[in-house]
Amino acid sequence: MAQVAAELLERGEQLKRDGIVIRTFDLWKTYLMGDQEINAVAGIDITIRRGEYVAIMGPSGSGKSTLMNLIGCLDTPTRGQYYINGRLVSEMSDDELAYIRNKEIGFVFQTFNLLARATSLHNVELPLIYAGLPAHERQERAKQALRHVDLESRMYHKPSELSGGQRQRVAIARALVNNPSILLADEPTGNLDSATGVEIMGLFERLHRQGNTIVLVTHEHDIAQHAHRVIHIRDGKVERDEQVK
Repeated sequence: MAQVAAELLERGEQLKRDGIVIRTFDLWKTYLMGDQEINAVAGIDITIRRGEYVAIMGPSGSGKSTLMNLIGCLDTPTRGQYYINGRLVSEMSDDELAYIRNKEIGFVFQTFNLLARATSLHNVELPLIYAGLPAHERQERAKQALRHVDLESRMYHKPSELSGGQRQRVAIARALVNNPSILLADEPTGNLDSATGVEIMGLFERLHRQGNTIVLVTHEHDIAQHAHRVIHIRDGKVERDEQVK
């Protein structure tokens, strides 16, 4: 048992040395539906290095959203291994997982998930509040994140006073405020018109050029093509993995 633990630890250290932020080994997620087993994720092996811009693409029911939840530590695999920044997720305590979700991963959702009664600035501050930062430092970092997405002029506006694209920019600023290892975006243009969607994808490209690691989950081919690499998922498995830029 001790030898297995040591080998797993060494594997994680090697992944970290190699600059690999996401590595899955034979990852499965199985659900019981009555007396039937459904394999939403069926033995997926993927490697994502620091600084990559990757789209995970697949039709509805392909398993891409389940895979995103596993990568985001929002769900746990049925079997297999998942390392994030060299750390084996299955070995983490609840507190460690909460830390990973708050500090290592910046989430961007299709529905924005903003507090309706809070200003843009306060919405962006939220991860820093959970991290226990003092008020002055929180505000400065939140303002900087809003500047980063060209939204400084709207920092005291509430979501109802913003356009869809501006709300998504607030959500992206919130995802960036803790300087996460990974920016994880789930259908980030799903609630936007096509022109605003192109604008938001342009912002992701800029963030990638500045060194951010981005994993984008989408069912739209034209959105996936903004990434530099596309992993196609079908029936819970990797159908193909291709460089597009």
